[in-house]
Amino acid sequence: MSTTKQIRPFHTLLVANRGEIAIRVMRTAGRMGYRTVAVFSDADRNSPHVSFADCAVHIGAAAPRESYLNIDAILEAARRSGADAIHPGYGFLAENEDFADAVDAAGLVFVGPSGTAIREMGNKARAKDLMRAADTPCIPGYQGRDQSLAAFARAAAEIGYPVMVKAVAGGGGRGMRLVSDEAMLAHALNSARAEAASAFGNDELILERAVIAPRHIEIQVLADNHGNAIHLGERDCSVQRRHQKVIEEAPSPAVDAALRERMGQAAVRSARAIGYVGAGTLEFLLDREGRFYFMEMNTRLQVEHAVTEAVVGIDLVEWQLRVAAGERLTIEQQDVQFNGHAIEVRLTAEDVPAGFLPQTGPVLRWQPPAPECGVRVDHGLAEGGEVSAHYDSMVAKLIAHGTTRDEARRKLSHAVRQCVLLGLPTNQGFLADCLVDPVFASASAVHTGFVEERFGATLAARGLPDGRTLAYAAFAAFALRMPQRLDTRLIAPASPCQAVSSLTLGSADARWLATLHAAGSDWRLQISRECADANEAATRSQQFVMRSVQWCSADRARLTAECDGMRETVTVATQADTLHVFHAGQAWTFEQISARKSRLDEEGTGSVIAPMTGRILELAVSEGDRVEAGQRLLALEAMKMEHTLVAPMSGTVAEIRAQAGGQADKGALLVRIEAAV
Repeated sequence: MSTTKQIRPFHTLLVANRGEIAIRVMRTAGRMGYRTVAVFSDADRNSPHVSFADCAVHIGAAAPRESYLNIDAILEAARRSGADAIHPGYGFLAENEDFADAVDAAGLVFVGPSGTAIREMGNKARAKDLMRAADTPCIPGYQGRDQSLAAFARAAAEIGYPVMVKAVAGGGGRGMRLVSDEAMLAHALNSARAEAASAFGNDELILERAVIAPRHIEIQVLADNHGNAIHLGERDCSVQRRHQKVIEEAPSPAVDAALRERMGQAAVRSARAIGYVGAGTLEFLLDREGRFYFMEMNTRLQVEHAVTEAVVGIDLVEWQLRVAAGERLTIEQQDVQFNGHAIEVRLTAEDVPAGFLPQTGPVLRWQPPAPECGVRVDHGLAEGGEVSAHYDSMVAKLIAHGTTRDEARRKLSHAVRQCVLLGLPTNQGFLADCLVDPVFASASAVHTGFVEERFGATLAARGLPDGRTLAYAAFAAFALRMPQRLDTRLIAPASPCQAVSSLTLGSADARWLATLHAAGSDWRLQISRECADANEAATRSQQFVMRSVQWCSADRARLTAECDGMRETVTVATQADTLHVFHAGQAWTFEQISARKSRLDEEGTGSVIAPMTGRILELAVSEGDRVEAGQRLLALEAMKMEHTLVAPMSGTVAEIRAQAGGQADKGALLVRIEAAV
């Protein structure tokens, strides 16, 4: 199959993306002497990638279809800025064959494969046919043109349950559903079809046999315009939630040299079969018996490419640009050497106990790990910015490299605990727990069901702050109103797991009351310059002595104090009546009880509140309908994902304040259910 691209020289590179990947591409491009151009939407006017580039062009409104998915706007930005090459990053238009063709037709260089190659691999059904022809093992499934429920039901019965529903286009777990029996099939198809249409503009689906407890292994390939192709080994991406990767590593603990050779040969053979050019990834499932099956090919740079760069010492973006400029690969397969081990985590703006629900909000504090932690941090964050509902929830990547896997894991675990992001919930604590989990540490039994198997129902539990964290939280709230240096005592509750802990000081002089709410619990704490009677305080509370309290910066972002002889530093931020505190490797959000909104006093009622800003995809009920607890009420699309909201109780739908196709603001009442009398 011929997919030869015309080679044109270029000098100015436009990156048709945003955030951390735009900065990452521009960093290498600038080092190579290329002038760089950023594009930005209304929501990204002040984003770091805009100022990182040599120049930047506004391309439209915040919604991706009006900006980052708008081919005409991006081509016009290239014309206005004088760009003669375009790098798509990943996501958005990175695997859009029409975009690649349009760039080529405009006389510009597309830094990636040809539109033909993207088209062949972008459709999972067509890709499987091509891979079978190239003698690459594929999972049994259905890729028929008949997209009716009846056709899928027949195919699923022949394949055998459980089956996996997948969108033929795109990736990232979108349009993907696991179906364990026939009763689930219709809903899974409808839900996957709607999500795929929204994410990729294509609602076509396929079926695959579900491989139980596999590892997710991918092979990085690199090919030039002169027929040369090599692989750069494998990455293990088995730690996932919602079919989306969370932790990736290279090499895989489950792949030995012989298996790597077989998988690598299959990947290179597959790339050659379609005349692939540039950096690409073949994704496989590896079963317990060591058999591997082709899933899909990503015709772009992967989010997790940094772990490959760390172990092979090759800058993949540099080689993307060299290949696009017509250079030959100077690396042969025998030249590829693997050095040590690398692990990456994806820091995401998500509420983990709420089912990894994506979150939006301001970036009040952002402090990546210090350079001495020895980790690479790719991000597009800046204090004063915002994580928008219009884009993906991933906000940063942390990558550690070590001589051994355990060294890399330890370094990354330490770095994750040092990473500070205040203003909105993140998965930081979850990542830290994964990295120290004994099964992950041993690497012996990790598979795509690792998260559910190891954490299961505990994911829904909201941890409570310990006494020392509460002490710092109360004292931070106090100190924000006081001079630069203080010596005082703080009384904190002895039993922070109680819903409400009340305490009283022996002295009423010079005291300050802090009433805080966090993780569904209330604490009432008092601070005094004078110590309460020790015996009296000890009967009902824990006492902390704070000394040598100092702010570390003029903006009062970091507080250093000696607490009962232990000196620590906490990072704090305030927003309205909310206090954000980072202490001992974890972020906490506290709210003053007096300032809590009335809706928080209505917990247990039938009010269904929008968990984030998004678009209402579908309403499944009408006013007056009788519903059962857990019944699906509506579907909300936000941050490129579909989220199902269910009835919190049985009763009657008394009020609906949402409509299909409309927008919903975070915190808005969508549906109200009244209990049956």
